[in-house]
Amino acid sequence: MGIPLIQQVKVASYVIGKKLSGQKRYPLVLMLEPLFQCNLACAGCGKIDYPDQELKKRMSVEDALRAVDECGAPVVTIPGGEPLIHKEMPQIVEGILARKKFIYLCTNAILLPKHIDQYKPSPYFTWSIHLDGLKERHDESVCMEGVFEKAVKAIKLALDRGFRVTINCTLFSGEKPEEIAEFFDYAMSLGVEGITVSPGYSYQHAPRQDVFMGRTQSKQLFRDIFKIGKQRKANWVFNQSPMFMDFIAGNQNYQCTPWANPTYNIFGWQKPCYLLVDEGYAKSFSELMATTPWESYGVGRNPKCDNCMAHCGFEGTAVNDAFSRPLAALKVITRGPRTDGPMAPDLPILYGKREDVAAVHVPLSSLQRKPTAAAPVAEKMEH
Repeated sequence: MGIPLIQQVKVASYVIGKKLSGQKRYPLVLMLEPLFQCNLACAGCGKIDYPDQELKKRMSVEDALRAVDECGAPVVTIPGGEPLIHKEMPQIVEGILARKKFIYLCTNAILLPKHIDQYKPSPYFTWSIHLDGLKERHDESVCMEGVFEKAVKAIKLALDRGFRVTINCTLFSGEKPEEIAEFFDYAMSLGVEGITVSPGYSYQHAPRQDVFMGRTQSKQLFRDIFKIGKQRKANWVFNQSPMFMDFIAGNQNYQCTPWANPTYNIFGWQKPCYLLVDEGYAKSFSELMATTPWESYGVGRNPKCDNCMAHCGFEGTAVNDAFSRPLAALKVITRGPRTDGPMAPDLPILYGKREDVAAVHVPLSSLQRKPTAAAPVAEKMEH
């Protein structure tokens, strides 16, 4: 596992405290989304599919830190958009670090060399750099040539400066297991702490829908990749729980726990999760937890959720299972995910059979969106 001991201990202590208090729903990771604007227009991302006036909005430092305090999660992930476009991002990071929260600042790394001097290395701070494969595959994924080379240079720069660095990787339809295995080899050769990997979720507003995999296709892909890793005795380190890796290999039939990774963005607390953007917003974290119809979401509960296996939905489930079944988790740690034999059966489809589960919420009319063109170059977007 590519997570430092200090982080493992603090997160474990947090989880144990919640369990001892009898709390069943609690956050593990806050997804803090300070803007939607980006300097890329990736084929599998719908985050920039907002009107121009929404793309220009920025979360204030005060609102960001208030959300961190409200939520109380030990880990804060800062996605976007591209966070480094936000002029006050260094102050947001500084405020979160002062609260002793672990931060993963997600970036495509195009702007990282320009802004790296505004940040200081810390055991609580990690650059999470987006790479979806080797050069040709990554540049195809982000729909722009040359981005892979810039990201690799930024990774090397951050490591040279003493920062923690991880890679976040999303896999889409058409991936070849051998090529992904080669990419994992290359990523580890760079000296990064670990890799966060997940199958792509089919954003409704993504410009292309043919890039997403179904659940069975995703599971088989990861089995094939992990099988190659075992055959070559690869030293791949994943920045995720072992039970989540077992899940994406088809060996666990988890239900998602979206409250484990709540999202706060420029509109408020997003219901129910980071991936479903049209379900409404709450004004506070307590309102989010109390008013979100959690039972209406999840695999078999809502058609929007059926193909999702993303880590932001299932990592919390996997962590909880590891605490409940430590011997099963230890087996996966020592042997790796099983790569053959029958897969765990999918959860049953319930929507259409029970009215309370079948409800699909109507998109908010106030947040109607239109397709947008790719954002301007990053240097012109910092305002």
